[in-house]
Amino acid sequence: MTELRNVEADLARFRSRVLVVSIVVLACFGLLVARLVLLQVTRHEELKAQAESNRTAVVPVVPNRGLILDRNGVVLATNFSAYTLEITPSKVASLEQTLSDLSQVMDITPRDRRRFKKLLEESRSFESIAIRTKLTDEEVARFAVQRFRFPGVEIKARLFRSYPFGELASHVIGYIGRINKAEKERLEDSDDDANYRGTEYIGKLGVEQSFEARLHGTTGVDSVETSAGGHAVRKLASSPSTPGDTVTLSIDIKLQKLVEDMFGERRGALVAIDPKTGEVLAFVSKPTFDPNLFVDGIDTESWQALNESIDKPLLNRALRGTYPPGSTYKPFMAMAALQTGKRSPSVVINDSGSYMFGGHQFRSSEDHGLGAVDMRAAIVKSSNVYFYSLANELGVDTIHDFMKPLGFGQLTGIDIQGELRGILPSQEWKRNYYKRPEQKKWFAGETISLGIGQGYNSFTMLQLGQAIATLANGGIKHQPQLVIATQDAMTRLKKPIAAMAPVDLGFKPENVAIVRDAMVGVTMEGTSARVFAGAAYRSAGKTGTAQAVSLGAKEKYNASRLEEHQRDHALYVAFAPADDPKIALAVVVENAGWGAESAAPIARRVFDYWLMGQYPNDQDMAAVKIGKAGVPIGKPRPAIEVAGPGAQ
Repeated sequence: MTELRNVEADLARFRSRVLVVSIVVLACFGLLVARLVLLQVTRHEELKAQAESNRTAVVPVVPNRGLILDRNGVVLATNFSAYTLEITPSKVASLEQTLSDLSQVMDITPRDRRRFKKLLEESRSFESIAIRTKLTDEEVARFAVQRFRFPGVEIKARLFRSYPFGELASHVIGYIGRINKAEKERLEDSDDDANYRGTEYIGKLGVEQSFEARLHGTTGVDSVETSAGGHAVRKLASSPSTPGDTVTLSIDIKLQKLVEDMFGERRGALVAIDPKTGEVLAFVSKPTFDPNLFVDGIDTESWQALNESIDKPLLNRALRGTYPPGSTYKPFMAMAALQTGKRSPSVVINDSGSYMFGGHQFRSSEDHGLGAVDMRAAIVKSSNVYFYSLANELGVDTIHDFMKPLGFGQLTGIDIQGELRGILPSQEWKRNYYKRPEQKKWFAGETISLGIGQGYNSFTMLQLGQAIATLANGGIKHQPQLVIATQDAMTRLKKPIAAMAPVDLGFKPENVAIVRDAMVGVTMEGTSARVFAGAAYRSAGKTGTAQAVSLGAKEKYNASRLEEHQRDHALYVAFAPADDPKIALAVVVENAGWGAESAAPIARRVFDYWLMGQYPNDQDMAAVKIGKAGVPIGKPRPAIEVAGPGAQ
């Protein structure tokens, strides 16, 4: 009986255990069924979409950047394809070790490392950064064999911007560079974010920056099937990118090169404008820089050389350099007198060599006086005393009110960014500019120097160029224009960019004629007569010399006692032909002394090229470069026979 009870107890325990296990199994099976229902029924569509996204990838297709051409179709900025060796820092265990190992396979220079380090500081860890660019086919093959050793390192095909003429017109064209953090944040907050997916470069300066929207194009996308390892298997769908527009400049690159060559190693700027349209024919700032240095990411050493140079090659002197206009201001002062009726052209002033006002002596640039001079003679002979007295008669605010519409001390509205306003002084300007009460008051003696383009006056060559073009055009002012057309890359349709409507300043023709005649006299019998002797056309001009540093009341200017960067600037404004102007210009040669010696010879050769199709010979060019030229030396070459940039 006892044994029977034990057996029954064991069977009962067994049955209970089986029941428990069965319940557990059924519960687990129920959970599996519930999970299956959840996955296959409830979340079917969601999981199907996720599976599809894991199988496909959307890859941005970066558009080809638009070309930049000069007015004659010469290519100034283009693209080429090349291979780069790139590292994604987040996928690399040890960056230093990877670089060390790579250097055993590829030629990696200290400059490559410096540039990589600079780009690393500006980028995020998951972005790929180029350690080498423009690889040869041999280098690509060499790395491909060793690729398994370098996780996080790969070779990519990239489009590179190229500036075929290097430093030529670099301040106008500008350059592109890698998108920095600030630019990235700005793009993320704008409607352009999607258009810059996959793009690493953006316009930084000049036309490249100001016409970024036209040049960049529209980014496309490829839908690609990927393997489990993330490698592309096949293309599923494609939305092609749209290349950027071609942009045509008003610049004549052959004229631009002529001017840049004539500056030689000197610093300065020149702006040449068609007075009838406002189109900028030459826009020169010297020294220049090579924009190709920035395309791959400039290394620290090259950046320091450019940024710390005393010659400031990165400064666009035509757009951002401000200078006293010196005696080139005198024709505009004469126009102010005539238009306001403050002084008749026949009024004679005795130039004794100095002008006394408020117990202070304002000297002439010459040691002796010019005697009795009327308005014409005062411009032709460049009488300081005449214009000292005229400034006193007009007063600072009258001068300001006349000069402002001409564009002095104002933004011209040219179609590239970065323009400086300069200073056109007035009593209100001084009250707003200075902080201390004793500095805010305008003193009558401060007006005197304004008459000869000194004092607080400080303008850009672009402003001076626009003003002389306006005077040449009889008082009709055009906004300066650098980009004159765009061309759609797909339709090839070329669209002119309409210029802003001109503004009539209301100059009386008889007043314009008086000043124009005096400026013609400058080139025929005055301060630039030696330079323009024998010209086949009549031009109108005015020389100028402007102080780079202030001198004491009793100090006399002596260039030999000053450092080179402290010497006077040489300026010249002019237009030609005088009776039907087709070109107007303003030029400054920094610290070069007299305008007639250094600036006017450049203007003469610009006019000879533009109007007569003549180009300086080698001997003449050598003399111009060092400021030792007057009238052209020897026989000029036909410009058509001189190969320009881009000539085959």
